[in-house]
Amino acid sequence: MAADLILIVGCTGAGKTTYARRLADEIGGIRFSIDEWMMALFWKDSPQPIEFAWTMERVERCERQIFAMAEQLASRGITALLDLGFTKKDHRDRFRQMACEAGLSAVVHFVDVPVEERWRRVERRNDDKGETYAMTVDRDMFDFMEGMWEPPAENEWQANGGKRIDSD
Repeated sequence: MAADLILIVGCTGAGKTTYARRLADEIGGIRFSIDEWMMALFWKDSPQPIEFAWTMERVERCERQIFAMAEQLASRGITALLDLGFTKKDHRDRFRQMACEAGLSAVVHFVDVPVEERWRRVERRNDDKGETYAMTVDRDMFDFMEGMWEPPAENEWQANGGKRIDSD
């Protein structure tokens, strides 16, 4: 049986959304991608240039609503796949704690791809603007996210049956 929540973890360009889409189809789960929510709900209203505090407030609103939806899905036996970035350990810890407090199980699926390959993928996504494209990520934004990235330790992604997914 799959966990109630699967936290899809990886840095920019790792292939989190692609992996989450494939896994959702395989297990009959429902995927929540923060990029899609932010683009649909807030992108047209965003200040230019983007302001970090403005963005994070809206990300947190989306995450609260996504978690509420995940609780409803779990009550019906449906796994929620959370493609929310989870760049920092405290973000992952917070979601695992919320799951625990709600009586839900949560695991980490760590999409692990070397930085050079991730940047190549981002450049390709920027050019192709395919189905996983949400916004252009320039090198400064990529490097900013890279500086924030806290990869999960082995004990974190192995806990409760989680796993590490290598580059594909």
